[in-house]
Amino acid sequence: MAGQIGPLVIVGGAEDKKGECRILRRFVELGGGKNARVLVITVATELPVEVGAEYIEVFERIGVGDVRTFDVSKRDAANLDSAVKMIENASCIYFTGGDQLRITKLLGGTRVDAALHEAAHHGVTLGGTSAGASMMSSTMIVEGEAETNPRVSIVDMAPGMEFLDGVVIDQHFAQRGRLGRLLSAVAQYPHHLGLGIDENTAVIVQNHVLEVIGEGAVSIVDAGSVTYSNLDSVSRDESLALCDVKLHTLPEGCGFELRERKPIPDFQDWVRKHNKELSS
Repeated sequence: MAGQIGPLVIVGGAEDKKGECRILRRFVELGGGKNARVLVITVATELPVEVGAEYIEVFERIGVGDVRTFDVSKRDAANLDSAVKMIENASCIYFTGGDQLRITKLLGGTRVDAALHEAAHHGVTLGGTSAGASMMSSTMIVEGEAETNPRVSIVDMAPGMEFLDGVVIDQHFAQRGRLGRLLSAVAQYPHHLGLGIDENTAVIVQNHVLEVIGEGAVSIVDAGSVTYSNLDSVSRDESLALCDVKLHTLPEGCGFELRERKPIPDFQDWVRKHNKELSS
């Protein structure tokens, strides 16, 4: 995997915006706490005004004093000095849900794209929910059929925004029965880990380690040790055979080492031991 960038908060969609808002509070905490400067990017949605207003209300309610929204409907706008300045002034940046292809189509390769990566490499916290989660990886799921067995034809893939290498991310995972399509994606990209994130659940990725928070779970599909696949001999609509795929189901309190491909059953205990090793 490539070099790690700033904290990533990758949300499986439908995060709590009315109750304790634990995921959004953690995002703000990572992005500066009471001094956070939040920028909500609504490019994925076709209702940017409504969605932006909703997130402004939520972030203000949980104590953020500086919340702004940013939308792009044409690529020209993502190359303006004013757009780049908005990215540079933010301490944490959150991508809303919608259509992940809109994000890559309107931002990919622009000055805003470059500014986002520059910000991330300087420690700015990036977050995203639903479509804003899928686009985090270098290869993303665009769409696919749910509640069915793995077949090549049930999932469409495309380049993502490349904030996190080595993974393919799916969201609304348990709620929409998306294991089959994540298996299909990982069968085609076995060097990637598949991350299936449930609703109101998130992974926080720092230094190639992820922590799970929220009310659901994260399913991690690892095809690195597959002993047999019929991918090269079946048609797009025929069922895939995959032998010795690893599947980890990790609720809150667990974590995962992405480089070593190892689950962390007790994340806080791992942190204590890791910090001790670093200080010895």
